[in-house]
Amino acid sequence: MATTTVTPASPVSAWAPLRSRIYRTLFLAQLVSNIGLWMQTVGSQWFLVEHGSSATVVALVQTASLLPTLVLALPAGGLADLLDRRRLLIVVTTYTALFAAATTYLAYADILSPIMLLGTTFLLGCGSALSAPAWQAIQPELVPAEQIPAASALGGVTVNGARAIGPALGGVIVAATGPAAVFALNAASFVVIIAALVWWRRPAEDKGVDHERLGRSMMTGVHYMQSAPIVRRILLRSAVFAFPASALWALLPLASSQHLGFGASGYGMILGVLGVGAVAGVALFPRLRRRFGANTMLAISAVSYALGVVAVAILPIWIVVPALLLSGAAWIGTLTTLNASIQLSLAHWVRARGMSIYLLVFMGSQALGSFVWGVIASHAGYAAALVISAVLLVAAGASVAILPLHAATGTLPRGVSTAWPTPTVIFEPDPEDGPVVISVTYRVALDEQDAFDHAMSAVGIARRRTGGYSWGLYRDSADAELRIEQFTASSWAEFERQHRDRWTDSDHALITDALSHTRDGRTEREQHVFSVRRR
Repeated sequence: MATTTVTPASPVSAWAPLRSRIYRTLFLAQLVSNIGLWMQTVGSQWFLVEHGSSATVVALVQTASLLPTLVLALPAGGLADLLDRRRLLIVVTTYTALFAAATTYLAYADILSPIMLLGTTFLLGCGSALSAPAWQAIQPELVPAEQIPAASALGGVTVNGARAIGPALGGVIVAATGPAAVFALNAASFVVIIAALVWWRRPAEDKGVDHERLGRSMMTGVHYMQSAPIVRRILLRSAVFAFPASALWALLPLASSQHLGFGASGYGMILGVLGVGAVAGVALFPRLRRRFGANTMLAISAVSYALGVVAVAILPIWIVVPALLLSGAAWIGTLTTLNASIQLSLAHWVRARGMSIYLLVFMGSQALGSFVWGVIASHAGYAAALVISAVLLVAAGASVAILPLHAATGTLPRGVSTAWPTPTVIFEPDPEDGPVVISVTYRVALDEQDAFDHAMSAVGIARRRTGGYSWGLYRDSADAELRIEQFTASSWAEFERQHRDRWTDSDHALITDALSHTRDGRTEREQHVFSVRRR
């Protein structure tokens, strides 16, 4: 398999994306909104603790906020690739603001129950699930490619900087006035996001005249991920870390109350310590990643995070604070590494759908993990649950030795290739005509056939990744030198999208490698056979 590597550029400052006015405005708006979200998280979890809810119910706050990702991630990714992302974000953020306001009203009217709170948390999570792929997909529109790792790290700052401020501030407000006030501030914070998006004048994007249907768009995204080994490994590393790591976020309210003896403001301060560690990690981890590599950093981060989990479970406060600082840095180190890796590995045409599947795996693992750790804590105690999760985190770090990120992660050129020739047809097919069977004939000398067949296996993966299916490579019974590649596209429009919008420079490098083993370095014939519609 031929790969094209990119020569590493000189180091980019961790704060370089903030020089862009557009990026800086949206960054600050997200920071304000995330502070509101973390204040609401503190208010929600402490509301349940004060109402005597079980460990399972308290942990379900995390599950309720993350579960919508399991249901909505794929449609959200499809919508973000089909629609104008700015307008989509404005609509979804407005929806989220309205439900945040509804939660505020229920709390002020003193009719909010634990079940109602979990329900409104779920509805707010739906807004986050619908907007997350679009937020991730617009990052390359705001900064150049070499700044994407730095932008991913700063994206973590909007979450973890908010975690440093929001919980501490939220804890103080909850202790002074109750949860309703933080719910109100969270609702108001969404207005900042909406204002920033309205201000942003995003250039119009030509989506083409043959709009892809949402269902087909979602399936194409899934097929892409199934045929992308580099991306699949990133998803695996995400799940292996997120499932055990979710125990800390789910059970920290109980550990803070029962083990450390803190009230609402103390719990907010503990969350703030994690946030401070995460912000420190933004400056620290880029240098470490350049020195040690992404895989080593994933292993170090998993083990470092486990230390904080164990400390919260059984150790005194004077050890808990520095351990949580380390865990916060380890959390942002893992997220930055995984997020930047997948951003740089996805093709432009499928970026939002790919990010939606990444979020589905990461958030889904957290949602499932929060539920599982809550159940274990209800039966064996929160300390036992946290220790078990720490053991799994150490195992996750060790697994990098056998399941590392692929060496070509983030290095393949993802620009759309213009090298695929325009197909010749004697009639103008309707966009929905199909399925279309594409047959490509190659003439290969006998002594080159093994090398050609090996190179074509990578081409087959690329065909499937860009929307083809039923790919196969065949030999001719009447001519020993002929090799026939065959695959199917669901329609003529889908085939045109494949070679016009989806075939990247790295995909072209694969077919170029295969053609180097043919006579004359070219294809001999290409056929497009349409399914005959029965009348």
